[in-house]
Amino acid sequence: AQSRNEGWMAEHMLIVGVENPQGEVHYIAAAFPSACGKTNMAMLIPPQEYEGYKVWTVGDDIAWLHPGDDGRLWAINPEAGFFGVAPGTGAETNPNAVSMLNHDCIFTNVAVTEDNRPWWEGLSNETPATDWRGNPYDPATGPAAHPNSRFTVSAKQCASYSDIADAPSGVPISAIVFGGRRPNLLPLVFESKDWKHGVLVGASVASETTAAQSGKVGVVRRDPMAMKPFCGYNFGDYWKHWLNMGERVPNHPKIFHVNWFRQDENGKFMWPGFGDNMRVLDWILERCRGNAAADETPIGYLPAKGSLNVTGLDLDDATLKRLTEVEPAPWLKELDEIEAYLQEFGDRLPTEITDQVEQVRQQLNQAASSA
Repeated sequence: AQSRNEGWMAEHMLIVGVENPQGEVHYIAAAFPSACGKTNMAMLIPPQEYEGYKVWTVGDDIAWLHPGDDGRLWAINPEAGFFGVAPGTGAETNPNAVSMLNHDCIFTNVAVTEDNRPWWEGLSNETPATDWRGNPYDPATGPAAHPNSRFTVSAKQCASYSDIADAPSGVPISAIVFGGRRPNLLPLVFESKDWKHGVLVGASVASETTAAQSGKVGVVRRDPMAMKPFCGYNFGDYWKHWLNMGERVPNHPKIFHVNWFRQDENGKFMWPGFGDNMRVLDWILERCRGNAAADETPIGYLPAKGSLNVTGLDLDDATLKRLTEVEPAPWLKELDEIEAYLQEFGDRLPTEITDQVEQVRQQLNQAASSA
């Protein structure tokens, strides 16, 4: 609650800078629950269609955001290094991360190879000699590395480390991005209508469980602003602080939501993800500049046809349409579930958020009746 009392924000967010070929850098702060690709996005390598673009890593986990004298929101990363989940980190998913782990790095609860190198699922096709408990590796006893095994390393060993990551003033934030792991319904990307609506979007962040997590598939777990494990006071008061910050910062960032994890009927991911997420970040920053086209829907602004760069992707028009559309009926059900969750906070829930829920519901009902 220190940040609330002092008028700034302490958030579970990565900070990344995107530089275009003209040398202009714009910064994004993004919040995702665990297992949603935060570190991958913080160290993203643009695809070949974005030659001349660079992504700079300011931080991958925590952002302290404060109002600047220029009316913008500025952010610093208070951490000196990365404390990343090892399993799933590999040369294909995050080459920048793998390349920084060859020296001066601490590993916890990973497996070990015959020649005493750390190993985890997703790193290579090798077979480890011992598991994370120190026992001879036996696939029958479970994964070799603990699912939450970690690496910790200085941020300065990262190839994409920003040379202004330690700047006392921080970096100006153009966009705030929320995201969760949702196999259906949630579009690839949408922009909130304004700051108040953006607070509702952040408060609604959720991921669906997989069998590996709980034994139950498809259970929606709300994780507002990805802060559920970290928020030190009542979420109703926390959201009110967000709303107040929007009033205090006249040139506040635009707020977006992304979902890299939509699946088709066969359980296949519809969006390629990883480096190709640069295409979505590009649309987001072009929206901040006032350039990219968007269609207004009841849940926010979605990419207009042709506004998202999909050159070079194996992505048919039907799939892209599904990734960028809003279906009123299932969204009304989603909104009911969001409202039921928010109402758990009783009188502490700001009326502004309740008003936003009702505005979205009215627009969804209008869209459903005219469909």
